[in-house]
Amino acid sequence: MDRKAIAILAVCFLLMLAWGPLVNRLYPPLPVARSTQASTNTTQPGSTHQSAAILSSNLSEVKVETPVLAPSPSAFVRPGASEEVVVLENDQVRYYFTSHGGGIKLVELKQYPETVGVRKKPNGSTNQLATLNTDAPVPVFTILGNEAVQGDGVFALTKTATGMRAEKTLTNGLHLVKDFQLSSNYLLNATVRLENQSGQPLSLPPQEWVVGTSTPMSPKDNSLLLGVMWYNGVKAEEVGDAWFANYTMGCGCLPSTPRQEYLGGDGQTNVAWAAVHNQFFTLVVVPQQGAPHIVARRAPLSPLAAEPAANSKAVTNGYQASLVYSGTNLLANQVLERRFQLYAGPKEYNTLAKLSTQFDNNLDLIMGFGGFFGFFSKGLLLSMNALHHSLHLSYGFAIIAITLIIKLIFWPLTAASTRSMKRMSALQPQMKEIQAKYKEEPRRMQAKLMEFMKQNKVSPMGGCLPMLLQIPVFIGFYKMLQTAIELRGASFLWAADLSRSDTIFVIPGLEFPINPLPLIMGVTMLWQSHMTPPSPGMDPMQQKMMKYMPLMFIVILYNFSAGLSLYWTVQNLLTIAQMKLTRNVAVTPVTPTPGVSAKRR
Repeated sequence: MDRKAIAILAVCFLLMLAWGPLVNRLYPPLPVARSTQASTNTTQPGSTHQSAAILSSNLSEVKVETPVLAPSPSAFVRPGASEEVVVLENDQVRYYFTSHGGGIKLVELKQYPETVGVRKKPNGSTNQLATLNTDAPVPVFTILGNEAVQGDGVFALTKTATGMRAEKTLTNGLHLVKDFQLSSNYLLNATVRLENQSGQPLSLPPQEWVVGTSTPMSPKDNSLLLGVMWYNGVKAEEVGDAWFANYTMGCGCLPSTPRQEYLGGDGQTNVAWAAVHNQFFTLVVVPQQGAPHIVARRAPLSPLAAEPAANSKAVTNGYQASLVYSGTNLLANQVLERRFQLYAGPKEYNTLAKLSTQFDNNLDLIMGFGGFFGFFSKGLLLSMNALHHSLHLSYGFAIIAITLIIKLIFWPLTAASTRSMKRMSALQPQMKEIQAKYKEEPRRMQAKLMEFMKQNKVSPMGGCLPMLLQIPVFIGFYKMLQTAIELRGASFLWAADLSRSDTIFVIPGLEFPINPLPLIMGVTMLWQSHMTPPSPGMDPMQQKMMKYMPLMFIVILYNFSAGLSLYWTVQNLLTIAQMKLTRNVAVTPVTPTPGVSAKRR
């Protein structure tokens, strides 16, 4: 490759690397507003709480299509209604209940900070806690339908001996009662009763029972990891940004028609649970009896600050999910009761696995460990935690230890691959002779090549098979590192948080981050590619392209988590060490094919 080609390649590489920061510089993303958390349990009667007007106006402005089963109102609470907020908490969770909708406005996780420390400052670098349903337009367990089940949307809140109650009586005689009791393991028990106190039959319309809204923890959160998930008794279904964007051929630059609404469920009882989640935390509603449908939509996340004008642009999108129940008739004095378990907490595998066994509903699938690659993700996560707890290794060293163990397991296969590639390289002169001799007869040439390789006990797949066998492990490692909350705030060397990129410096003006680990990873990949012998028959230009292919991986993985970059870097270094150890492997003599002269090797 001449100097001109190298220069062009370098310029293209730098442009690809700088494209993301450049776009963010020209078109900065809107910041994620944080809602003002209630400092008191109750607002003064008669006062007009500002959030009520904001919530109502936001819902009236957003035009969303709804399923035929449950027409949605333009607002769920009477404009100008005062709001009462009551707090219920234990050692793990703090729930903020609101009179607007009689549901959960906000959930604070008391053992997790909103943001983790940077540059090795302690995790509690902010005073705010991690929250769920933050700035969501509708509280959890709000019942949406029409006036027959909604009324003015204002409930009376009362603390009971065992928890919290929200209730109201509608003008048609329907009495709504929601009872909430604290439990353990981030669980909250909820019982909702619809009582017909009118003295005559009531016809109730279809309803949406709000599960919650997936919201980011900070502007740096990966929006691709926000989404809605539900379990149909067989497998977990997930929808998020990619599903709603509906990009043509997966490319945002091509014309496409965004989807407005997702509807799932068989109309019977196959929605075993429904969840909204971000990268590390989730809110899951588990009905005692499965729901018939689930609906999901994009939802505006509205700033509920004291000065909304100053934050008028601080709006982004989350994904709201609701359980959909069909309309029904209630006889006089008849009661319709539904029971739920609410999990609001971290996506921590051991906790979710215990609850999954308790409820027998595969709740641990919220980790994203389903399918073939999920098996490897589970094993790697459990191994990493075992090394961390039993040997008291930091998570960085635990990742290195797992990488070393994986390399030792695959060592025989990799060594066999190296020997096969060296043997194939030694056979190149004879193989080129066969190709030249039978170039006019492609089929016969292929047959002769296969016969020649069989005589010399080599296989064209010898160098590829070990790599193919390691792909499930790599993808499993990637999925595990992407959602392992254990890595959130775990530091290693200069990386303050292994769940994020290891930025040590941001170039002023360009806002371009300097991430050392991906750069080191790219150097080791280039080193490895230059040590790898070329595949037989590969075009010289293709060989050069393969040698510089690692530059593309630097671009792709530059802003990935430091944990993944660390794994790949250590994997490359171990592979280089193995290649050096096996570089002097002896090659057995080659048996020439009849009619083909043996070349000196």
